[in-house]
Amino acid sequence: MADMLQVAAREIRIGFRNPWSYSFMALFSVFSLSLLLMNARGVVDGYSGTTGSMISLILYLLPLMTLFLGSFSLTAEKEEGSWQLLSTYPLGTVSYIAGKYAGLSVVLLTIVAFGYGLMGAVGLAAGAGFALQTYLLFLAFSAGLVLLFLAVAMIVGSLSRNRWQAMTISVALWFFLVIGWSTILIALLGSLPYVWIKPALVFLTFFNPAELVRLFVVVKLGGGAVLGPEYYDWVQWVQGSAGTLVFLGGCAAMLGLSGALVCWIWERRRQHG
Repeated sequence: MADMLQVAAREIRIGFRNPWSYSFMALFSVFSLSLLLMNARGVVDGYSGTTGSMISLILYLLPLMTLFLGSFSLTAEKEEGSWQLLSTYPLGTVSYIAGKYAGLSVVLLTIVAFGYGLMGAVGLAAGAGFALQTYLLFLAFSAGLVLLFLAVAMIVGSLSRNRWQAMTISVALWFFLVIGWSTILIALLGSLPYVWIKPALVFLTFFNPAELVRLFVVVKLGGGAVLGPEYYDWVQWVQGSAGTLVFLGGCAAMLGLSGALVCWIWERRRQHG
């Protein structure tokens, strides 16, 4: 635990010295104020065309930002030789990876909190803020995207040899999971027998953190009807009494599996060079 906390503290210091972090903080702050302008005509409560557009815009920015910062953090250790030095100390791989994840989470969530805090303060002063429940759901949506995509970024950083390779893989994943997902999904499901469509849809959704979090938030905002009949079962369990707990359990399982994969990759490279 002490080793993990030391790694996390080191990562936080490095993160807040990184000019990329402040660039993304400024970008996300401008982005948050833009969302506020979209809401300037009246307080948004529940799901609407405005909140749907906001969710899409958040999906474009946060996953890419997280993939870049997370994967670059690990590849920088390889390029600069920091890991070679750290590996000579009695530092366990699990403690190192967990500390990295915790430190990066603090940096990224601080960026998100600053942007939403600025948006909330300006909205309160201007009298054009969001309804409290909608505001909290957007905050939870953004935090969920950050935490899940940070796990993906750790995998990318573990597999990449340098920052250029990490950037290429990150952009490809972002395009596949965020931009091209609906088109690819329609093409794939259209080639399957009808009885396989719903099970395949459920199975594939759990492999896309952006889609999983988006569906959960849309249903919580009351927009389940726009998802279509294929998602009727999703609407039922999300709105159920245990829906939130099941969702959090699924996210925790994704984080655990991703962390185990990263530790395995890192340990193999530690042993074999």
